Amino acid sequence: MVEKAKREVMKALLFARLRRHFQRRDQWRDIIRERRKFLDVLVRQGEEDAAAWQRKVAHDSRAFSAIARAMPDFLPALTGCFAQPVAENPTVAMMEAAFAHHGLHCRYINMDVPPERLSDAVRGAKAQGYIGFNCSLPHKVAVIAHLDGVAESARIIGAVNCAVRRGAEWIGENTDGQGFLESLTPLGSPAEQQVVIFGAGGAARAIAVELALAGAARLTLVNRDVARGAALAAHLNAQTRCGTRFVPWQGEFALPPDAGIVVNATSIGLFPNVTDRVAVTGFRADMIVADVIPNP
Repeated sequence: MVEKAKREVMKALLFARLRRHFQRRDQWRDIIRERRKFLDVLVRQGEEDAAAWQRKVAHDSRAFSAIARAMPDFLPALTGCFAQPVAENPTVAMMEAAFAHHGLHCRYINMDVPPERLSDAVRGAKAQGYIGFNCSLPHKVAVIAHLDGVAESARIIGAVNCAVRRGAEWIGENTDGQGFLESLTPLGSPAEQQVVIFGAGGAARAIAVELALAGAARLTLVNRDVARGAALAAHLNAQTRCGTRFVPWQGEFALPPDAGIVVNATSIGLFPNVTDRVAVTGFRADMIVADVIPNP
């Protein structure tokens, strides 16, 4: 009875995987019929006859390879996020949904990693065969010391939010600015544009670098912290060909009349202060205006 129960569980798992792998009804119906035949032989006549039947099916390479792919696999590829705090990070929900949609046998796990344990966490990811991981605050800079190299934009930004295993090496990328650029492109190219960016933190830094590398004509950084804003402007001028100027933010800021792209990369509007607004005037109907806060 125990063996029969095990076989029934296996049958249910196999059917579930078949349904995930074959979206078209006519495809998975043919394969599931073959699998049922195999399981019936296995239960009624024993493993020897079942093996003989499977050797016969092997002559039909399409059917056999499809059945082989349907065998259960309980070892998914692992990815995740190292951060602290991390409980409110919704990336896990988006990534798990994307994996399921594309039929990828992967898992994404949020991990609360304090700064003093980051080295242990990275070693653990490498030892457990992770294919990559994200890093959020406070690890975006510190993680670089534990990687084999960084991409060009990540080097200029000076921070990494994504570590990717490429062969035997772990390479740091920064997708913050890349993601912004990808969402911006369908609306208009940043090339030769006058861009105003509010903020001088990590998000502003990543977005500014990508826009500069994408050919923006000029960047204007607006920030309340003068030292931080001036330092970022100097860094961009030294590392990119795009001219960057810093303007201290005092009271309400009037946008330059030639600004084509405006970006709020500050924490204004972030939970729990979701009703706060950026003090800016001078918007035009033809501007592209973006807000990195998910509650604009």
